[in-house]
Amino acid sequence: MKYIRATFEIADDIQNVLHTAIETIYPKYYPKEVVEFFCRHHSKEHVLNGIASGNMGVLVYNDIIVGTGCFDDNHITGVYVLPAYQNQGCGSYIMNCLEKEISQTYDTVILDASLPAACLYEHRGYKTVGHGIYELENDVKLVYEIMEKKLKNN
Repeated sequence: MKYIRATFEIADDIQNVLHTAIETIYPKYYPKEVVEFFCRHHSKEHVLNGIASGNMGVLVYNDIIVGTGCFDDNHITGVYVLPAYQNQGCGSYIMNCLEKEISQTYDTVILDASLPAACLYEHRGYKTVGHGIYELENDVKLVYEIMEKKLKNN
C-alpha cells in the first residue's frame, strides 16, 4: 500500500471511490436523501478542488486506487475506502498519513464523523466534542459527530 498525492488525471477514479463507498455503505445508516446529498456534495468539481488544494491523496494497493483522504488546515474533510477493501486497515492507513501531515503544523485534528465511521475514529483516540445537524429536503436531518484528537508533533 502507498498513499500518494492526488492528481487531476485520476479525478474520475477518486470520484468513483467516493460514490461507490457512499452508495454501498451509507444506505445502511441513512435515508436516501442523505445518500443523495453526499453524492451531490462529492461532485467532480469537489474532487477537482480537493486535488487543487494539494491536500487530497489516494491509497493505491496493487495498482488500484482503493481509498482517498483529504484535509483542510487541521480538519480532516473526508476518508473513503472502496467497500471491498474495508476492514483491512486501509482507512487506518489513510488516517495515519493525514494525521502525520496535519501534525507538522497543528497540535489538534478535528473531523465530522459520519455514523458508519464514528467507531473507527473513537478507536483512534478521537473524542466527541459536539454534534452537528444538517437539514435536508423532506424534513430529513443529517446527524454527525464533531470529533477531536490531540496530536503529538513529530
